[in-house]
Amino acid sequence: MDWNQKPYHSLDYEMKRRFGTKVYKIALDGGMTCPNRDGALDTRGCIFCSAGGSGEFAEPFLGNASASIHNQIERAVSRIQQKLGSSPHAYIAYFQSYTNTYAHVSYLRTLFTAAIRHPDVRALSVATRPDCLPEEVLDLCEELNRIKPVWLELGLQTIHEKTAVLIRRGYDLACFEDALFRLRRRGLETIIHIILGLPGESRTQMLESVRFLACQDIQGIKLQLLHILSGTDLAIQYQQKPFPVFSMEEYMDLVIDCVALLPPQVVIHRLTGDAPKRLLIAPAWSADKRKVLNALQKRFRERGVTQGCAWLPGSFRTGLTPPHTAL
Repeated sequence: MDWNQKPYHSLDYEMKRRFGTKVYKIALDGGMTCPNRDGALDTRGCIFCSAGGSGEFAEPFLGNASASIHNQIERAVSRIQQKLGSSPHAYIAYFQSYTNTYAHVSYLRTLFTAAIRHPDVRALSVATRPDCLPEEVLDLCEELNRIKPVWLELGLQTIHEKTAVLIRRGYDLACFEDALFRLRRRGLETIIHIILGLPGESRTQMLESVRFLACQDIQGIKLQLLHILSGTDLAIQYQQKPFPVFSMEEYMDLVIDCVALLPPQVVIHRLTGDAPKRLLIAPAWSADKRKVLNALQKRFRERGVTQGCAWLPGSFRTGLTPPHTAL
């Protein structure tokens, strides 16, 4: 396997392999909310989620769905080209803020079609929840997937029910398994978000979540360091009763152990994550993402670890097997 000198199957490598060029991600805001915020499940959101719905880096939504998405893409493209030069670039249109399938399918069609029809967009990525994937939305995603690749990103965060209740996730593991089965049955690529460092979880439990995903038919994963952001319920909890957060060294060794457990074909979209510096309370060291990623590459080499070196190939389970009948 050739990952261009990196010890893991990075998104950058995969995009160059598929499209023959470097691809940049554009974070978009579709003007949506979340069942954890509008009262359908709760009004407070997940305890770690900021007021921006994890979309602080997205371009602002300005009304009129189709025009707003086109303008958001153009603004982001202009900003990237000013930074990197005016030569042509390729982009992933990433609907990031809140829950991006939590709307009527006609509205979603307008948003997603505006993004996928942009000539410089190579793929559409939609961040959502497993409990917000009705069949008509999957029909739309399957239809658009015939035009350009469509990825669905699911925020699992943990497989442990006690933690899921604590963070107010709002759905159980069976719901996730059912959503993954239905997505893969339609040939839709699926990327899973996991948060490392959630309060009360042991290192062993975090690795259990990764081992679980290593057995599933997923195409990508985001390993996210827990960020404690001001204005969240997690921040209040941390300030009132502080809980341990990772040192940089602890996190690097854990994330490397996670990568070792993952099948080589799974694309790693993220190893740590970004947080707005104006909101970040802890861990402070995570604010320098470039330093963290450079240190991670060095630590991979020191430990001699590559993706999949601790993976058990016989553990893989296809998403085309209904969860309740899986071995």
